[in-house]
Amino acid sequence: MNIAKVETDGGTIAVVSGSEVLIKDVQSALDLMATVHYETDSRRIVMDQSLISESFFDLKTRLAGDILQKFINYQVKIAIIGDFSVYPSQSLQDFIYECNKGHDFFFLPSEQEGIERLSKWNN
Repeated sequence: MNIAKVETDGGTIAVVSGSEVLIKDVQSALDLMATVHYETDSRRIVMDQSLISESFFDLKTRLAGDILQKFINYQVKIAIIGDFSVYPSQSLQDFIYECNKGHDFFFLPSEQEGIERLSKWNN
């Protein structure tokens, strides 16, 4: 896992990259939050969808909701970057739409859009 710090007018945003799945379950999401906060002192994360288990995108597993709740509880905001049109589930598309209307969890097409969206929300 690599963590780059991006300084914006709104503060620091951590951009997480890597070659393996980092979020597999709730515990690994908590571990990621802790590592990012420790290394960057940021509560805002941008990461690619490839770093998240495919089971996250299957809402029947409840993993997405459980992880989202942890991010909200710990006041960590995240932008997940990728092409979400590859998932045919209307429920997932609705979930993504609702998340993008909020202030904590975003699904966006580019890293730059993720940084811009998160820079609006100070922690």
